[in-house]
Amino acid sequence: MPLAEHLRELRNRLLKSVLAIGVVTVVAMLYYKDIAQFITGPVIDSVGCPRGTPAGTPTPGHPCAEVTAQGMLAPFTILLKVSLTTGVVVASPVWLYQLWAFLAPGLHSTEKKYALSFVAAGVPLFLGGAYLAYAVLPTTAAALVGLTPDNWSNLFPADEFLDIVTRMVVVFGLGFELPLLLVLLNFGGVITGRRVLSWWRFMVLGITIFAAIATPTGDPLTMGLVAAPIVVLYFGAVGICLFNDRRRRRANPDRELSDDEASELDLTPEAITGSEPVSGSRMLPGQVNGDGHGEGTPRRNGFDDVT
Repeated sequence: MPLAEHLRELRNRLLKSVLAIGVVTVVAMLYYKDIAQFITGPVIDSVGCPRGTPAGTPTPGHPCAEVTAQGMLAPFTILLKVSLTTGVVVASPVWLYQLWAFLAPGLHSTEKKYALSFVAAGVPLFLGGAYLAYAVLPTTAAALVGLTPDNWSNLFPADEFLDIVTRMVVVFGLGFELPLLLVLLNFGGVITGRRVLSWWRFMVLGITIFAAIATPTGDPLTMGLVAAPIVVLYFGAVGICLFNDRRRRRANPDRELSDDEASELDLTPEAITGSEPVSGSRMLPGQVNGDGHGEGTPRRNGFDDVT
C-alpha cells in the first residue's frame, strides 16, 4: 500500500485500541472501590493494624500500616490512575491483536503463524509475572514494615503505593517475557539453541541480579520466589530452541555439506526442452579453452566484446 494508506490503517488500529481501553476504563470507574480493595487487600491483611486499633496508634510487636489518600483531590486522581491501569491491562488482548493485524500483511504465511503463536504465549506469560508480583507484594510489605521501630506507625500514601504496585507488575511481567524473546530469536535464525545453552551461567546470574533489583526488600526468600520461575522458563526456552534446531537440520537438504568447504559448480550448458541441442564445443564467455580464448568468441584487448 502507499504510505498514506499505511498511515490511515495505523490511525484506525490506534483508534480501535484507544476505544477498547476507554470502554474498559469507564467500566472500571464504576467498580473503582472494589478494584482498589482488590489491589490493597492482601497488603492490609499482612501489615494492617489489628481490628479495633485507632488509626496511627503504635502497636508494639505487630506491624501497623494504613493506606491513606492525602489531599482533597487525591481520591479523584487515584480513581483515574486505577481505572486507566485496569483498562490497559484488561484490554491488552485487543490492542495486541490490533498491533499484530497491522504487521501481519508484511509477513509470510509461516511468519504469521509464528507471530500469532508468540502473541498467544506472550499474554499468559505477562499475566503470570504480574500475578507473581501481586502474590509477592504482601511478603515484601511485611518485611519492610517490620523494620519500623515499635513506637512508630506507618502510613502508605495511596498514589505512591499504587505506583510501586504498577512498577512491580510491569517489571515482573517483562521479566517473564525473556524466554519468549530467546525463542523468537531462535526461530528467526539469529541464535542457536547451543549458544543459548552456553549462556546458562550468565543468564542465571543475570536473572538473580534482576530479581534483587526488582524486589524492594532484597531478602533471599523474595528473590528466590522471583528468580526461580524465570530460570525454569529460561531452561524451557533452551529445550524449545534445541528441538527447533534439530527439526531445522532434518528439513535442510544441505545438512551434510560442510560450511567451510566450497561446493563444485557444474557450468556445462544444458539445452532447454523443445529447443535445439547445445553443442558441447560451445562455451560461455566466462569459459576458456587451453589457449585462453573461448571458441567463437572474438576478443578485443582481452575482453569478450567491445566493452
